[in-house]
Amino acid sequence: MRLVAELTLNPPIVLAAGGHDPCGGAGIQADIEAIHANGGFPATLVTALTAQNTSRFTECLGVDASALTRQAALLAEDMAPKAIKVGLIPDRSVGEALAGLLEKAGSLPIVLDPVMAAGAGQRILGADMIDTLCGLLPLTTIITPNVHEACALGAARDPEEAARGLLRRGARFVLLTGTHAATDAVINALYSPTSCRRWRWPRLPHVYHGSGCTLAAALATWLARGADIDSAAALAQEYTWRSLRDSLMLGQGQRHPGRLRIAIS
Repeated sequence: MRLVAELTLNPPIVLAAGGHDPCGGAGIQADIEAIHANGGFPATLVTALTAQNTSRFTECLGVDASALTRQAALLAEDMAPKAIKVGLIPDRSVGEALAGLLEKAGSLPIVLDPVMAAGAGQRILGADMIDTLCGLLPLTTIITPNVHEACALGAARDPEEAARGLLRRGARFVLLTGTHAATDAVINALYSPTSCRRWRWPRLPHVYHGSGCTLAAALATWLARGADIDSAAALAQEYTWRSLRDSLMLGQGQRHPGRLRIAIS
């Protein structure tokens, strides 16, 4: 695999919907950087404003759902995304607006990153939002939960059973990430209704702000570029691991992934 910084003349557009992170580690900023680095062009919908830094998360304010819908409609008149990535959904009204958007997406690949807690550990969404997130599963191509998110959404204590529960609830694929599991290596697993493929990655020594956003945005970009699901998952994981390896200490808490320091062509 060749690692280069690459600019393309006609990159596929990836529509990313997610929250605004003022410190730039996660959310829309992470999406923009990861999409660019993997050869796509980002169009964005901001779902929420947050008050957070690399150490603390204190507030999440959802945008007006009708304004979000109007913004999406105007984008659709002018630009044709090749994939959609959905991150933070702050409340039911925004979730319903995004569901309407995804229903109109046809056969576009859709990646759902079920953001339920901030990188620093503070819970963002309450239990009442689980049904909203699960309601999007039949509309998505792949969901990318960590083990805690999978267990919450899949209503199971065992992450593997939780992942299979998400498939039963409508997701076509589940990429279960092992960054939060108590294992020496990070073991990620791609589940389909008929198979499971696993990857092992060396566990890096720090904690990172926006790793899940980075993975999901990179995955959406490779799907937009025409990669099959296995190849897209592998490429997105490699890019994410390398961006964490080359991370930056910009604040006093978690490190920022070095998303623009590496690109995969």
